[in-house]
Amino acid sequence: MELRRRPAGIRTGRGGIEEEESAGRRREGREKNIGEMMEEEEEEEEPMSPAARLFHAPHFNCHIIAIMGSGKEIDIDVLKAGIRATLARHPRFCSIQVLDETDGKKARWVRTDVEVEKHLVIPDLHPNGGDTSAADRLLEDYVASLGRSTMDASRPMWEFHILNFPTSEAAAVAVFRVHHSLGDGASLMSLLLACFRKTSDPDALPSLPGPHRPPRSPPRALRPLALLRRLWVTLVLVWNTLVDVAYFVATSIFLKDTPTPFKGAEGTEFHPKRFVHRTISLHDVKAIKNAMHCTINDVLVGVTSAGFSRYLSRRYGESGQQLPENIRMRSTLLVNMRPTPTIHALAAAMEEGNTSGDKWGNLLGYLLLPFPIALYKDPVDYVRKGKSIADRKKNSMEAHFTHRSGAVVFKYCGFKAAAALSHRVLSNTTLSFSNIVGPTEEIEFYGHPMVYLAPTVYGHPHALTVTLMSYMNTMKVVLAVDELAIPDPRQLLDDFADSLELIKEALPRRT
Repeated sequence: MELRRRPAGIRTGRGGIEEEESAGRRREGREKNIGEMMEEEEEEEEPMSPAARLFHAPHFNCHIIAIMGSGKEIDIDVLKAGIRATLARHPRFCSIQVLDETDGKKARWVRTDVEVEKHLVIPDLHPNGGDTSAADRLLEDYVASLGRSTMDASRPMWEFHILNFPTSEAAAVAVFRVHHSLGDGASLMSLLLACFRKTSDPDALPSLPGPHRPPRSPPRALRPLALLRRLWVTLVLVWNTLVDVAYFVATSIFLKDTPTPFKGAEGTEFHPKRFVHRTISLHDVKAIKNAMHCTINDVLVGVTSAGFSRYLSRRYGESGQQLPENIRMRSTLLVNMRPTPTIHALAAAMEEGNTSGDKWGNLLGYLLLPFPIALYKDPVDYVRKGKSIADRKKNSMEAHFTHRSGAVVFKYCGFKAAAALSHRVLSNTTLSFSNIVGPTEEIEFYGHPMVYLAPTVYGHPHALTVTLMSYMNTMKVVLAVDELAIPDPRQLLDDFADSLELIKEALPRRT
């Protein structure tokens, strides 16, 4: 008997047709699965932005630190569960960074599994006896030691350090350290706040001050005047931008700040940093704001200028010199060019485990903010000068220009040229300065009531970084200093507090 094989693909009867259709569906399913897998692989890899890549440059390896004081001892198991359910689900916090030293444009984020235990550091530290001053010094020394250590790049670059001993301000302290490439400072702090909840309502996110409402349209009879005013504002904006652009270009080439005790030596980005902080009254800041009819930022610029002037006057006096006139002292502000996501959007992103599209990441511009250094007879003049400087900077497109110029340099000249440009700009200025708006009422971190929040940054070529953050009715002044340049940072904190008090006391004479 001869057995004949039926040609493949030929089916007889209804069953054969169904089998052929089923085979076709299986092929389509396999093709679809392969396509979905390829899409998932693409989603799991994302290019790093030029700014994120910049923060890995040898002279610009920046980290953000947030010191958080807890009102009670930190429960490690509760903390792990909370982080696992929120922060560890955010794409940046569950991705490693793959860097290509030969081509910075190929640097990318790659998703990975997060083992929360490996991101928690619990040092075995015990202050001597019940002396809170010794505990404060131990905490300060430990945080300073973080600036001399590196993070493991084989896993997502963030970690929590838990110090479960009481200090003068808190029952325990958690130190959050994250590499700056994961996001700009404003977005990272917003993400951290999205992990907090109100103490009064554990299911509610923290309350932040709302934005100012825009002015209403003028009456029809005044619209011609409004058009003239808008034209004038546009002309001022263009002029200020041109001046600021020229000033920025000069700074990137040759224009340096005046050498002062605040100006670090070459290589200050590699020097050990010390982090100190002081609480001042937000109520006093608001009182000055209301009396001077200005903003909180105006007051803070004025108080900072006054504190710097007091400190430098003392330092020069100790060496038998007078405070020089016409000191050029500028801070470099990193401005986020995207709208910072709200903490509600970030909380939802962590819950869903996805990113907020183009609303996340480093997309930065520079802003050069001058601080006048002088000894005014009337302390209120510092706030007046601060308001004038802040108003001037609000009417300029400087940050947009610096962002676009940085992107052009990165695209056409490469990563090394962009890093060199950024390093030169920061090296020719004196300090970094930022102000962060915090919650208006008490919050808790996975059931741990927060007493204070003190964020700062290190790794950039500045010997002094000033960060201000509000929380309830207080404000933290946080300094990151190169002790080779500023050996007495707590004296500078005292000068901040004293300047605020002097300005407040001078108000009744002006009203």
